[in-house]
Amino acid sequence: MELQRAADLVNLLVPGEPSPAEVADVLRAHGEPEPIELTEADVRELREAAFVLREIFAAEDVDQAAARLNAALARHARPPRLTTHGGTSGWHLHVDSSDDAPRGEWLLTSSCLALAVALAQRQAPPGGVCAAAGCGRSFVDSGRGGPRRYCSARCATRERVAAHRVRSSGRPAT
Repeated sequence: MELQRAADLVNLLVPGEPSPAEVADVLRAHGEPEPIELTEADVRELREAAFVLREIFAAEDVDQAAARLNAALARHARPPRLTTHGGTSGWHLHVDSSDDAPRGEWLLTSSCLALAVALAQRQAPPGGVCAAAGCGRSFVDSGRGGPRRYCSARCATRERVAAHRVRSSGRPAT
């Protein structure tokens, strides 16, 4: 859940400047408890965190992903701690500074922790950035096969069709 939340927030926050309500909708869709009250300053913090996460998703291989995750964790994470958020949830692990940590710190540290666990389990990058021309969306790669190149079947199909058209026309590929 944290992995997909990270990708969805990166895809919302990196290319534009969404409103607090738009960001709250994504958080709500990923099960964040109410009330979700965000300010413009919160969105700016979340956006800064999203740029760091985008670089992790964009890693070219597992070693680069691990290096970027290690750097982000060293810079932003605190010692692991268990919390129930005052009894409002089950026990779970956090590496942010407190249950009241700034939103950007929370997003960056919780996402890095989830991405690091996924990398360690799969021994592969936990995600990627879509290779389709004009897309660039971050995605989670939890498959067992080779690394994914596209965020969706739609982008993969669009790229295959475009490549087929180029081959069929006799024009050189660009």
